Amino acid sequence: MATSQAPTATEYIVHHLTHNATEKQKFIVDFSVINLDTLFFSIVCLLVTLLTLRAAARRATAGVPGRFQAFVEMIVEMVEEQSKSIVHGDRTFIAPLALTVFVWIFVMNAIDLIPVEWFPWIAHNVFHIEYLRPLPTADVNGTIGLSFGVLLLMLYYGVKIKGFGGWLHELVCAPFGTSKNPLFALLLGVANLGINLIEYVAKMVSLGMRLFGNMYAGELLFFLIALMGGFWAWRLDGSILLAVGHVLAGLAWWLFHVLIVTLQAFIFMMLTLVYIGQAHEGH
Repeated sequence: MATSQAPTATEYIVHHLTHNATEKQKFIVDFSVINLDTLFFSIVCLLVTLLTLRAAARRATAGVPGRFQAFVEMIVEMVEEQSKSIVHGDRTFIAPLALTVFVWIFVMNAIDLIPVEWFPWIAHNVFHIEYLRPLPTADVNGTIGLSFGVLLLMLYYGVKIKGFGGWLHELVCAPFGTSKNPLFALLLGVANLGINLIEYVAKMVSLGMRLFGNMYAGELLFFLIALMGGFWAWRLDGSILLAVGHVLAGLAWWLFHVLIVTLQAFIFMMLTLVYIGQAHEGH
């Protein structure tokens, strides 16, 4: 009876890929839907990031640093060196921003290293929540939201460094320049504006989709590995090989995924610095 009621592999994956949302999505782009799990875990991870960095700053001493302080200082120095080499200008806000982005995305990505059943089991048995996806960076809404924030920063620094007139002039005069002929000037202006708008959108979309694609694929692979263990019926037959494969494959992918989690956070931080650095420079 228990076996007949157990979900199929497809049902298991679909269940774990379903968000705890305010309502069902009706269209491909539906702004009326809010994925509450993505929002909740993103905010929790941000609070963990800010509290951790604040604790490191308060415990910082001039003497021999402890392990925690040394670890945080190593990350801070790495981010400072990268921001110094990419952004040529005032980095008073940019370096802390890059540090926050790196640590925040790392903490969100690291949720994928927690066994896939833990959070859904707690949500179902303690809070009676049927659906839960705890990994915010495996939700395209979350990653595009992050990249949209980077887009706003690009626009902000473009206007701040060049002035609104200079930024607007670059928007319609670069990269093809302009002409003294009014007709050619109009055509070049439209072409320049179209290319620059496409460039802004492409940067935002590619930045968010890159992070989403990698974390979604990693999450999906963890579900498939979990299914291997689920097929074992606690009998000493051929199904035990699936249980052994579940342990070996799970451990191997978990160790490799530690690198992916860190690398994706680093790539997002670096591209954020690159895009903000480009906003400081003219065509």
